[in-house]
Amino acid sequence: MKIRSVTYFCNPKYPLEEKILQKAGKFLADARSAYEAAGYEVQTVRLATIPFPKLLGDEYINKLLELTSQIADIVEQLSIGYVSLGPALPESPRSYELIPDAIFVSKNVFFGGVMADKTSGIHLAAIRACAEVIVKCAPIEPNGFANLQFAALANVPAGAPFFPAAYHDKDKPAFAIATESADLAVSAFENAKSIEDGRNSLVSEIEKHGKKLAKISNSLISSSPKFLGIDFSLAPFPGDAHSLGNAVEKMGIPKIGLHGSLAAAALLTEAIDRADFPHTGFSGFMQPVLEDSVLARRVEDGTLTIKDALLYSAVCGTGLDTIPLPGDITAEQLVPLLLDLSALALRLDKPLTARL
Repeated sequence: MKIRSVTYFCNPKYPLEEKILQKAGKFLADARSAYEAAGYEVQTVRLATIPFPKLLGDEYINKLLELTSQIADIVEQLSIGYVSLGPALPESPRSYELIPDAIFVSKNVFFGGVMADKTSGIHLAAIRACAEVIVKCAPIEPNGFANLQFAALANVPAGAPFFPAAYHDKDKPAFAIATESADLAVSAFENAKSIEDGRNSLVSEIEKHGKKLAKISNSLISSSPKFLGIDFSLAPFPGDAHSLGNAVEKMGIPKIGLHGSLAAAALLTEAIDRADFPHTGFSGFMQPVLEDSVLARRVEDGTLTIKDALLYSAVCGTGLDTIPLPGDITAEQLVPLLLDLSALALRLDKPLTARL
């Protein structure tokens, strides 16, 4: 198990107040050292701001490209790996339109786009705007990977440490941890005598690491940021030993995508729910196809489809993540998919994202 990210949340103001960002850099450096001293590899430290339409306001919304370039330069100097400028908002239609050009400016700055929220429900115009962002971002890089920097958000609250969903909604700073822990699920079920035995083993391992990480985190907060908790979503890393798809197949499913996979996804998510640690973010089954070796193979052989991934979103943590789609797909074709995801998120009252 590794720490995927220590994410620091703040409002850097506009024009940017470099002292706020410097404080973030100092905290993240100290946090990295503390977790590494306890034996955890910290892959990245990251910064997430309040949503950029609120940061810039209507008056300066067209300054997004300038802001993107400026904050990318500052965080690089502070040894912060990535920054999220938060989501475009339905009340600012222009904010969606600016995202593709901002992504072109920097590979290290991430964005979201709100499609649905509890307060006002589904925003059809925002869903359409998110679909257009995805289509416009696709040709920025030959492999389509610019879309790794954008996620369409449905019912996603502030404080989730995984990118691109991360954003802040307060003036006072905070931080949270995102784990890379699919290997815990693989190990739990590899030699389990039964499903129940594997689940209990997984819950025990999550609790052990969760409590240890929480103890370290709480020792850091004297310097001011609030500790929001740990997102223990079972994030994978390319390679079967770190594949959540592999964990599902260790549970007795011949191939993920076949019947039984939904039950396996629900059981893995339930294990995270049962574990005693400070929860934040998604904290569930994660199915990023392009980051998971077994999921990628099952998509390639036709066993796992986007409809399957959408079905598992009903019981999983994150929704549709790093899903490969044909390069000539249109916004009109994406809208119904994003609409279904938004409906699931609101009907089931859970955070879901689409990174396509």
